[in-house]
Amino acid sequence: MNALDLLEQLSNAFGPSSVEDDVRDLIVDVVKPLVDELRVDRMGNVIGTRRGRRDDVLLLDAHMDEVGFLVSYIEESGFLRLFPLGGWDARVLPGHALNVRTKDGTIVRGIVGTLPPHITAEAERSKAFALDDLFVDIGASTKDEVLALGIDTGTPVVPGYPFERINDNLVMGKAFDDRAGCTIATCALDALQGFDLDMTLAVSFTTSEELGLRGARTVANQVAPHVALALEGTTAVDVPGVHGARKLASMGKGPTVTIADRSAIASRQVVALLEDVAAKDNIPYQRKLPGGGGTDAAAIQPVGEGVLVGVISVPCRYIHSPLSMLFLPDLENAIRLTTGFVRSAASLL
Repeated sequence: MNALDLLEQLSNAFGPSSVEDDVRDLIVDVVKPLVDELRVDRMGNVIGTRRGRRDDVLLLDAHMDEVGFLVSYIEESGFLRLFPLGGWDARVLPGHALNVRTKDGTIVRGIVGTLPPHITAEAERSKAFALDDLFVDIGASTKDEVLALGIDTGTPVVPGYPFERINDNLVMGKAFDDRAGCTIATCALDALQGFDLDMTLAVSFTTSEELGLRGARTVANQVAPHVALALEGTTAVDVPGVHGARKLASMGKGPTVTIADRSAIASRQVVALLEDVAAKDNIPYQRKLPGGGGTDAAAIQPVGEGVLVGVISVPCRYIHSPLSMLFLPDLENAIRLTTGFVRSAASLL
């Protein structure tokens, strides 16, 4: 399976929180031949299972949703206002292109409007934007024009940029958080074909992570895992002006192994096994410094009698913005590390 091609398809798919349909359809088509059973639950989570020699369950989890928006209001003049789906910093949005998906699935292009410097005072130019200040211009002149296009309150919106290969090792696109994780999970499943599993392997592609880890919580209750890995695209901040404890991870130094974040502390046994696998298979990796956001691991960890959890991530620059950057060898090594962990995870029980 070609990880680059899959990442491109997943990145280009339209899928903000609660509107993951296109991503789900793509994943179902690719994953179905790789598992013994595949189902979609009422929340829209995709759950695949490969039976192992034991009933103990190892869960690989990645979320399908990307940060995006809903149309919150339509001005009489035809401009749109936005409600955020996920964690946005409004400073990164002005001047960027957006895709608005109408009721019949048509994509309408728009731009986050800005005022030119010619008519703004110095004090205004140095002031940070709030999301409530921003508007989207789709070229409509009236509210009726907008409604006629099939756009109304609640219409979903995502960044409007296609996947792009910069060079042999670098790619750029939207939604690497967490289409990178979806790519890791799918490619690991493919790499494990023909390998007899000790533990039963469940793989979930979850909904609404960006709205509070909602899909993973329901999956964990259904699957009842003993061990779980959350697979993510995480924050690479190896950029000018970031030093010391704020530099959580760097692009190009391998996948990250999480020690702790704002939502959970990874199980020490899982961290140790991940690092053993990396050493044995000569896989470059880095420990992600404690801090940053949270992952589905936090929702999975306390389920049932408790779950041993860990997180493998691909460091991506500029996540939760219209465009992110990813180093392909980091993705490939994350797939290798995940595959090696699955082959060794039974030793944890």
